[in-house]
Amino acid sequence: MAATAMFVEVLVVGIGFLTGLGILAVAIAGPDNSRWLAPVAGTPLAAGAALAFAYALGILIDRAADAALAPARRRLRTQSFPTSSAYAQARLRLAEIPALTARADYARSRLRICRGWILNSLLLTLATNLALWRYPVEHRALLLTTATVLGALAGAGFYWSWHSITATGYRKLAVQTAPAAPPTVPAPSPAAAPQTP
Repeated sequence: MAATAMFVEVLVVGIGFLTGLGILAVAIAGPDNSRWLAPVAGTPLAAGAALAFAYALGILIDRAADAALAPARRRLRTQSFPTSSAYAQARLRLAEIPALTARADYARSRLRICRGWILNSLLLTLATNLALWRYPVEHRALLLTTATVLGALAGAGFYWSWHSITATGYRKLAVQTAPAAPPTVPAPSPAAAPQTP
């Protein structure tokens, strides 16, 4: 189940990046040359090759996004775990609780998609803007502004989602795997003072 989920995550990220590359290729080719690409792109062979290429791209983009966000991730982790060994011990304790492990896997699934789509948003915005410059369209300035604003909002939204999921995941992990406090024994109540007549 976990392997299937990871395959889907990587594929979702890779398809987004491959779409950006496709728009970029059409933009670079220009209106005169791009019409020759359509018959080739519509064949089953091209679709199968694109799916395999999207999966490979998804792995690369996921690793690139993870490396780019590593400094921010480390800062968030130190807010809940002062040392790397404390974090490693918490991960080991989490593995002993299947219900919590399933929830953590779901959070990591969303996290991978968000961090990959930060880069996808950047590529799609740049490729769309280049295509708008290369092809004759009406209201080019308005379309360029709209594409840029929407791309920036999408990228910022995916970054905010990644940041929120990461910070929440570390906080929950720290709480869920904290060692149980020893039971406290109530102090004996002082003896009642003798009543004076």
